[in-house]
Amino acid sequence: MTSSDIILEVKNLQKYFPVQGGLLGRQTGKVHAVDTVSFSVQRGKTLGLVGESGCGKSTLGRTLLRLTEPSGGEVIYEGRDIAKLSANEMRALRKELQIIFQDPFASLNPRMSIREILSEPFEIHGMHKNPEERRAKVIELLKEVGLNPEAADRYPHEFSGGQRQRIGIARALALKPKLIVADEPVSALDVSIQSQILNLMMDLRDKYGLSYIFIAHDLAVIEHISDEIAVMYLGKIVEHTDATQLYARPLHPYTQALISSIPEPKIGAKKARKILQGDVPSPLNPPPGCRFNTRCPFAKDECRTKEPILRNMGSSEHPHLVACHFAGELSG
Repeated sequence: MTSSDIILEVKNLQKYFPVQGGLLGRQTGKVHAVDTVSFSVQRGKTLGLVGESGCGKSTLGRTLLRLTEPSGGEVIYEGRDIAKLSANEMRALRKELQIIFQDPFASLNPRMSIREILSEPFEIHGMHKNPEERRAKVIELLKEVGLNPEAADRYPHEFSGGQRQRIGIARALALKPKLIVADEPVSALDVSIQSQILNLMMDLRDKYGLSYIFIAHDLAVIEHISDEIAVMYLGKIVEHTDATQLYARPLHPYTQALISSIPEPKIGAKKARKILQGDVPSPLNPPPGCRFNTRCPFAKDECRTKEPILRNMGSSEHPHLVACHFAGELSG
């Protein structure tokens, strides 16, 4: 892989939220929402980002786009560190970096028609100022996501959840972005609608050469859309490899537990379930050593004192990164 194949490279990204308390409101601690995370996204590919609720994946997605300011690290988009750009420079770059939000019921302004919602990006960036041209662009976007042009004059409450998410996708496409962060875009939808939205997103990716960071908590959902998958736990990436390898040979105990919880589609099929005990520790006070040690059935003394680093358990051609002291033993 060459540098031209990489559209986004993240190096040691951190996002800490201060916690204040006492009569004077002094800082008493900080929430380690994203803690020294590194990865890259290939051009025209999808990186799936998966983990339980509260692991920091949505905060990571928002920090990548500077919707939330990073506490440290680098976010290098096509050779430029986004974290160091001025407000004006970042504003110009936002045409290339877009987001699809999780909740289609909350992400659309109920007082605006669909035409106004899809025209807003053009207004903000001074594009397609001619009214006729703008109307044509809105109709084109609606057709692109499988909606009738007549939808332009209706309001969000007149649509189903799946239709609203299609509108959210159309809004993200309006400025012809190169990279889209999709923050759990199907988690609020019925299962029957989820596959339709996933297929739409894959078709658009292939048609326009888009790159996705697809955030989800459900490994069954993320499997088919992702080229690579990074597994997060308590603010850190614990495993990262291509999607096929992850499902065929998960190395981290946390990933193994997540995959074992995927429902078996075949009637009567049975597989061993790995049930995790306890809750995710607080990101305000993460445990020493491996952050998964409080729930890991294989934890040893070293796990409780020494933090594991991501190391390659695959090959140079097909890397398989895992942060576990005993991954080689456990995978056997």
